[in-house]
Amino acid sequence: MLGSKLPGKVIQNINSTFVGGGVAEILNRMVPLLGQLGVDARWDVIKGDTDFFQVTKKFHNALHGRQETITKADFEIFKETTEKNLKEMELKGDIIYVHDPQPAGLIARKSKSGKKWIWRCHIDVSHPNEEVWRFLEPFVVQYDSAVFSAPAFSRELPIRQFLISPSIDPLSDKNKELPQETIDSVMEKYGIPKDKPIITQVSRFDYLKDPVGVIEAFEMVRKSINCRLVLAGGTASDDPESEKVLTEVNERAGDNPDIHVLLVPPNSDIEINALQRASTIILQKSLREGFGLTVSEALWKAKPVVASAVGGIPLQVKNKLTGLLSHGIAGTAFALRQLLTNPDYAKWLGQNGKEHIRYNFLITRHLRDYLLLFISLEHPGDIIHL
Repeated sequence: MLGSKLPGKVIQNINSTFVGGGVAEILNRMVPLLGQLGVDARWDVIKGDTDFFQVTKKFHNALHGRQETITKADFEIFKETTEKNLKEMELKGDIIYVHDPQPAGLIARKSKSGKKWIWRCHIDVSHPNEEVWRFLEPFVVQYDSAVFSAPAFSRELPIRQFLISPSIDPLSDKNKELPQETIDSVMEKYGIPKDKPIITQVSRFDYLKDPVGVIEAFEMVRKSINCRLVLAGGTASDDPESEKVLTEVNERAGDNPDIHVLLVPPNSDIEINALQRASTIILQKSLREGFGLTVSEALWKAKPVVASAVGGIPLQVKNKLTGLLSHGIAGTAFALRQLLTNPDYAKWLGQNGKEHIRYNFLITRHLRDYLLLFISLEHPGDIIHL
């Protein structure tokens, strides 16, 4: 067993929030499973105030290539919060696994720790805002290794790079099979009739998920096909922008009875599962995307998916084979109409999509990749026999 090759080693994951977003969701499943394999995996979060998370949200958007105004004061806020965490964060791991830009500055403790450090980038930084990347790069190059989700996401760096795609846990509350009565009760709870086809996007309320664009595409489809739209998502402690986005989405939806905007509280995985299973089509109209775990979640449920051809989505959606890739609002509307008017084709895509996830994006593969990563740091010259 690979876990036995890490006797007594502590793996300390560090990110910016316990709740909200794909990173927290992955760690919530990964850390306990590593423990069951005999690996002492732990999870800690950095501390930051609203100003810090407003800055890191701008960094996040800018690294994805979105236009943002970054000031000298923003960089100073990042540095000040990093200094506080450097003083307060207890480093308990033999391997320190730092996720994304928010805690990247903790690497300043490396020279004193004698530990191995990994920077896990869940963002597509292939075309970043250069000013932000120049600020972060001096931190990144001090790590022993960097991990990216896909080859196209990475940067040229003087350190070893690993490519590890995210995954879903098929046995989690968000992905396991549900009885029909559970699905029906969730739909009744949120007041969503099942009298017509349902198009659903599940994402936290974020400009890069383009929820307003989703509404516009839906309205184009609804001119010729009677259907409903569900926009379901939540907020995260490290994303102060999400409340503003939610307000704008509600204003744009207005009083249209066929648009259901749902603010789903944390730990509502059964409800998200039920909403996806009750849907006719799952949509993911991201403008930028790291990977987009909601796509894998939908495909695992054999649902036909329409998703933007950005970030890690094309790894999951092979156009016209496991789903449909779209470009822009009009392209998204066209793809939705195509599936709504061809249910047999939609079903075929969904079935193909489930098999694609089974072979490529389940947590069993992800666990193996992580264990091999950790072993490669601890035993850089060894041949690993599987």
